[in-house]
Amino acid sequence: MGEILRDDIFSIDGVLLTPLNVINVDGGDVLHGMKWSDPGYSGFGEAYYSTIESGAVKAWKRHQNMTINLIVPLGSVRFVIYDDRQNRGRVGKCKEIILSRENYYRLTIPKMVWVGFQGIDEGTSMLLNVADISHTPEECDRKERDEFTYDWRLTK
Repeated sequence: MGEILRDDIFSIDGVLLTPLNVINVDGGDVLHGMKWSDPGYSGFGEAYYSTIESGAVKAWKRHQNMTINLIVPLGSVRFVIYDDRQNRGRVGKCKEIILSRENYYRLTIPKMVWVGFQGIDEGTSMLLNVADISHTPEECDRKERDEFTYDWRLTK
């Protein structure tokens, strides 16, 4: 699957898309994730993996204090970002990007920006989140999938 950037994802203040290296090695590749000197790094709180099945949608969530750094080493995941912060000029617009091994980037999403994601590979996809603080349930807000206007249907 090729590179997919839609609706000028960079117009959302604080969102970064950082290219990552894949080093081909006999017996298995090395996929870079994040170092302390990278753009988007603002500290370390925790790192965790999440899996998502093909067609499944996990939406919507925003962190009040956490910056997240999302990487997809396996499969393919569509991320949709919605910024409802006032005085940002883009209220009401969804932006999307597809990350995969072939489109290997780190997506940095600042605090107070909504994100949802969908598995779009045929099998299970996996993402890594490198967050600057540890997660607590009271630190994040959630909305139902249909609370923002976005068409989650998969198209070929």
